[in-house]
Amino acid sequence: MNDMLLITYSEMIHDTLIAVIMMLWVIFVTIYLARLTYNIAIKRGWSDHSAKYFSRKVIHILAGGLVAFLLPFTFKEPIYPLIMALLISILTYYLHKTGKLMYWFQDPENEYEVHFALMWGIVIFLTWFIDKSFWLGVIPALMMSWGDGITGIIRNIRYKRRVKGWEGSLGMLVVSVIVGLRFGLAGIIAAVFATLVERWNKIDDNITVPLVSLFTLLIFVEFFPSVTKLFMIPY
Repeated sequence: MNDMLLITYSEMIHDTLIAVIMMLWVIFVTIYLARLTYNIAIKRGWSDHSAKYFSRKVIHILAGGLVAFLLPFTFKEPIYPLIMALLISILTYYLHKTGKLMYWFQDPENEYEVHFALMWGIVIFLTWFIDKSFWLGVIPALMMSWGDGITGIIRNIRYKRRVKGWEGSLGMLVVSVIVGLRFGLAGIIAAVFATLVERWNKIDDNITVPLVSLFTLLIFVEFFPSVTKLFMIPY
């Protein structure tokens, strides 16, 4: 409660314009770039399922990932990021329930994009009260956005269907290690665990990847902080 009171009116005013710009960017990526990706993939002979998969990963990387990465450099508080994520999750969930899907990336057989937006917002919001630089929440969000985005693209090109191939896992590991270096050796370990849990089919990886990577980072931040300094690359 005290932390909530530390969010000042001036910070909210400062973040308002940034939130509007970020939201417009997400809309542009979702409505234009993702649909453009889908149409190009269809014209080049990819199946509807594969084209949707490419489109989703564009949203992962350019919307969820890019916005997450910019948070520490732009936002002063976590309320607007949470609101943005909740609006997106509510809208995508509503489209599923009404059947009015954005055909170029939404799949009637699952609601993974709802999970993605919801987990993004919750992780970013809650971790801010531990680390007001945003990085503690941003790194798990990037492993979900960029790491899982890269693995999806690699597997789609390699297998032309959704399959947990090792080529994609290697791509995710490389990307996740790079972003994880913000927390040094702890980030590398989190990247390994995130890559391993992504291969598990029982639960949507948009849920497991950010949770497992965040839990791993929290253990080191709270109990072994020196490990977060080893091999750390600040950015």
